[in-house]
Amino acid sequence: MTRRGRKSKAIAFIAASTDEAQAARARLARRYDDARPEDADLIVALGGDGFMLQTLHAFMNTGTAIYGMNCGSVGFLMNEFHEDALRERLDAAVTTAVHPLAMRATDAAGAVHQAYAINEVSLLRQSYQAAKLRISIDGHVRMEELICDGVLVATPAGSTAYNLSAHGPILPIYAPLLAITPISAFRPRTWRGALVPDRVEVRIEMLEPVKRPVNAVADNVEFKSVVEVIVAQDKKAESLIMFDPDHSWDERILAEQFKY
Repeated sequence: MTRRGRKSKAIAFIAASTDEAQAARARLARRYDDARPEDADLIVALGGDGFMLQTLHAFMNTGTAIYGMNCGSVGFLMNEFHEDALRERLDAAVTTAVHPLAMRATDAAGAVHQAYAINEVSLLRQSYQAAKLRISIDGHVRMEELICDGVLVATPAGSTAYNLSAHGPILPIYAPLLAITPISAFRPRTWRGALVPDRVEVRIEMLEPVKRPVNAVADNVEFKSVVEVIVAQDKKAESLIMFDPDHSWDERILAEQFKY
């Protein structure tokens, strides 16, 4: 869902720990005033994509939109950094709601862990041994055995991140799809992954988990030695992200597909 014309009121400035981001925060806070995050109508996050992901998680389900400005090394989730006319930019920004993946991971000791992922859920081999996985969709086994370095389930928002580096497909931001992408598939070597509706439940079982231990990662939260991971999009949860209208998420994803 996209919203336009969100009038800016109280702004909270938050920043990554780098000197550049902290200095930018101090200047902007003096120039535009600085509310406490809990009292703000919107948040301006200064840093890179990693910091933006942390911020989107921190303010999930609060109704507070996040406008990022790039002060880091990667900025796909960020707008360009400019100090002038910030309130005008915020008033004109397009707000998009993104729904995260809910991950439920069971580890070798039987403990159950839950976490959200805005970009992707990744399963990664823990040792020199390749992972051996079984993949089911809505309870039906679709891949009896996948031998690989790992596999990931990516949202459209995350399709240009780790998923793209693993040669997965780029998804338009409003596509009702998830990408399942193998990481260095060994058997079957020719499998390039799958696109599935975003309403399905993806279940991944670890075969030979003692010999071939696997870790599960939801964005930046990691759980060791998992034996089963269940992933489904949570339509009731949302984070709100703001982009300048001339550099929207749709435009960025289109531009990424025509890079050469």
